[in-house]
Amino acid sequence: MTRHVLFGFHAVTVRLKTAPDSVVEVHLDTQRRDARMRSFAQRATEAGAKVVDSDDARLSKLAGNDRHQGVVALVERLPARHSLDDILDEAASAPLVLALDGVTDPHNLGACLRVADGAGVHAVIAPKDHAVGVNATVAKVASGAAETVPYLMVTNLSRALIELKERDVKVIGLSDDAEQTLYELDLGGPLALVLGAEGKGLRQLTRSTCDALVKIPMAGAVESLNVSVAAGVCLYEVLRQRRG
Repeated sequence: MTRHVLFGFHAVTVRLKTAPDSVVEVHLDTQRRDARMRSFAQRATEAGAKVVDSDDARLSKLAGNDRHQGVVALVERLPARHSLDDILDEAASAPLVLALDGVTDPHNLGACLRVADGAGVHAVIAPKDHAVGVNATVAKVASGAAETVPYLMVTNLSRALIELKERDVKVIGLSDDAEQTLYELDLGGPLALVLGAEGKGLRQLTRSTCDALVKIPMAGAVESLNVSVAAGVCLYEVLRQRRG
């Protein structure tokens, strides 16, 4: 199979745990001797991985950036899976996730998937309860995006968002009563955008899980936008900032 690189404690730990035989070698920063690194090195050794001492320059070259946390692994590429961890581990750019909290209209979901595809979203997540699944209507409205954008329905959306935060993904919720606007925030790093159903907005638990809340400034008489339109506004602001 084709080899590729994983970096960071979480990504490499997951691979060591789920598919240790696929890990060819693990490069560790010789300058890091803290408890987390020692524990990780022991885990890698116990999993049977070849551990290689490296310096920061080599790690940055292997990872293609300086966000490696002192851990870079050369691994065999696994067959495609359908978990959020797998999808983000394979992401070639900073993770971008769209979370939909309580979107039950198939037309809205289809439109969200279509704009997510256009903006390069790695995955769309939604709770199994109080959300619509992919059906014929969704697929039609999505215009092919239902086949290209992973749509994952999770048991507990708040828990899924917390797990994203543990991967150093910033979780930003959209709320009409937020104090700051979308355009005042740095959206350039790993990011999950959380949008609620039109009218109801984010549920309280979802809202409290977010790292920050933002709003789209409204200049007219209407108070809010359709969720798919709001998704488009938000995602393309992310794209603008990342390309800028």
